[in-house]
Amino acid sequence: MTKKDGPGRKGWAVATVVLAGLLGSVQVPSAHAAGDTVPADFNGDGYRDVVLRVPGADVAGREDAGAVIVLYGSAAGLSAKSRVLITQNSPGVPGSAERGDYFGASTASADLDRDGYADLVVGAPYEDLAEGENKGMVTILWGSRSGLVSGRALPTAEGPDDFDRIGRDVTAVGKGSSSISMVTVGGWNSTLTFVGPFTRSGGPASSGMGLGEWFGSVAAGDLDRDGRADTVAVTGRAGGHTGGRIHVNAENTPEWSTSLTHGDALVATVGDVNGDGYGDIVAGDPDEPAQRGVDGELGGRILIYYGSAQGVPTDAEPVVLSQDTTGVPGAGEKADGFGASVVVADFDRDGVGDIAVGAPGEKVGTVVGAGAVTVIPGKRTGTPGSGAYSYSQDTAGVPGGSERGDCFGTTLSAGDINRDGRPELAVTAYGENNYAGAAWILPGGTTRPTATGSTMFTTSQLGLPATGWQLLGGDTLPLL
Repeated sequence: MTKKDGPGRKGWAVATVVLAGLLGSVQVPSAHAAGDTVPADFNGDGYRDVVLRVPGADVAGREDAGAVIVLYGSAAGLSAKSRVLITQNSPGVPGSAERGDYFGASTASADLDRDGYADLVVGAPYEDLAEGENKGMVTILWGSRSGLVSGRALPTAEGPDDFDRIGRDVTAVGKGSSSISMVTVGGWNSTLTFVGPFTRSGGPASSGMGLGEWFGSVAAGDLDRDGRADTVAVTGRAGGHTGGRIHVNAENTPEWSTSLTHGDALVATVGDVNGDGYGDIVAGDPDEPAQRGVDGELGGRILIYYGSAQGVPTDAEPVVLSQDTTGVPGAGEKADGFGASVVVADFDRDGVGDIAVGAPGEKVGTVVGAGAVTVIPGKRTGTPGSGAYSYSQDTAGVPGGSERGDCFGTTLSAGDINRDGRPELAVTAYGENNYAGAAWILPGGTTRPTATGSTMFTTSQLGLPATGWQLLGGDTLPLL
């Protein structure tokens, strides 16, 4: 099949020029936690494994075909030696590697078939199908004692004719996180939610379409504590807003009233950040505002919508946090991109989720676009902000060094990898080494992730070219 230039290097050059005009002189990518695989145990050995997306990887000479790398966990943590590279040319994986597919542009994990092994969902949003060019494909790779060994494609072609770029983002819930297994995929002009049961030979049992907008971010979590995950879908920039609308369970009631009145974000995740047992929506709005305080904050912001027995009302007023919030390190500056990525994890183990926020456009010292990550501890009462702390490549113990355009904080994920009860923090920087990208694992500590003993993974360590357009860890896809 012939691929268009849209998702490839030529197309991205055009896209980043547009993005520069919106966010400043440094291109700030945007991604979120739900679509960045939270560490999950694919081989059932009791240790969580980490997925690194490499959507710009060339496969068998096919430019930007894409790949994912699985780092299998152990008591000693992660090692580049314990890795598996998966592409559409791998045995048991549907399709074949083609130019510009961007396999691995999005990932999510959950035990969908409830067999005790986590499964991996992978989006390839520029896959060509019989239904159209750049239609997109979403694949489930099944976990097993041997790890991820085979897969099947979800029937995304059943959507409307104008539903394409399917798999721009994906989210999944399964055993241990919801009474019903579910996969939601986002793309241009709609979302599609598949409801289980899932099996290796059949299912899903049903599917439902969302709203007729294009979606850059999807997430899932239980907002009303009814045992079933709710879907959270964020549109691209729409309706005169700098960010897009946030829709909850849009596939159930496809009407505009399902959106939060003051959504105005680009990415979202779900986690309990006030310890009341209800999932909360944490949304990132990294754009510069048209009117500060109305549709954004200088340098970006995050919005917290608290869950309840009624979920999140459509007229809910969010708690707004930025780098100008008391207690949050730094200050809001143009093009910081604060809120370009978000993840929730209980880093200090006090029973309340803490919020990690990527600001990949942050200036570190005099280095523009080096990027930084801020962790804001959750609070049972009052407005979060106090006790916040941050990391960059200039933090003592973090390998590497801050360079212009690295974009440290491109994507974030968190989870206990070595089974010591302390969640690790995973950070990527898609601009590292001339857009080859890189990833860091910061070990869990007593009260916070620690830079001491942190590990950096580069493309050369993982068997890929040392420099140039691999996009290890992720890319700007949710924004474009």
